[in-house]
Amino acid sequence: MAAADRLRRSAELADAATPFVVVTLIEATGSTPADAGAKMLVTAEGLDVGTVGGGRIEAKAISEAQSLLAESGACRLVDWSLKADVGMTCGGRVKLFFEPVGVATWPIVVFGAGHVTQALAALLVRLPCQLTCIDPRTEWLARLPKGVRAVETPDPSAEVDRLPDGAFVLCMTQGHKSDLPVLVRVFQSGRDFPYVGVIGSKAKGAVLRKEIAEAGVPAERAVFHCPVGLPIGSNHPAEIAVSIAAQLLEVRGVG
Repeated sequence: MAAADRLRRSAELADAATPFVVVTLIEATGSTPADAGAKMLVTAEGLDVGTVGGGRIEAKAISEAQSLLAESGACRLVDWSLKADVGMTCGGRVKLFFEPVGVATWPIVVFGAGHVTQALAALLVRLPCQLTCIDPRTEWLARLPKGVRAVETPDPSAEVDRLPDGAFVLCMTQGHKSDLPVLVRVFQSGRDFPYVGVIGSKAKGAVLRKEIAEAGVPAERAVFHCPVGLPIGSNHPAEIAVSIAAQLLEVRGVG
């Protein structure tokens, strides 16, 4: 793959807020399937573009890159014997450099792409976070600013199983009926997310807690902020967004 095409694809992934790893073969000695300088881009889904030689070495490198993404790890240099470390019959040796791009240690996931989410996204993309927005509506997802990972799906609640560990979760869908299945799935997952918030009134929160309990979730597990955000500002979407961003920062703390 030409360097210009790879750079173009890197920019596309960055604009879509898709974390990826640049894998570079920086040294090859003996019998190896590729020469030094070979590169590939790897996302959480696997190989995106490029190659570092194919076969077992590439499969192992892809797995290493995916582990880095899952762990929000830093750059890594590996020195592999193709025979001892990769299980190939070749007697060569390779050094590979793994460079994560767009990996943040503060994942924020918003269900719903409406007016408040649009205002909130404009604030959060300036912070050191990985922002994902999930919604069934193409036209609303298209309005999000660059730097937001947009996930279009007819069943947002199914995305709960794919949430990263430590995610801050916000339910800001079109209403109570679409918030409920997301929340039930969040609390039935058995995972402890550091922040779960739902846009709406105290009355809405009470109704949601009642229905979540009716779905079999113990009350002690169904802990969430509703209303969401700090008690500042008015009901203007931009001011609500500021209050939510402030609460997220407050919960996150300085660490």
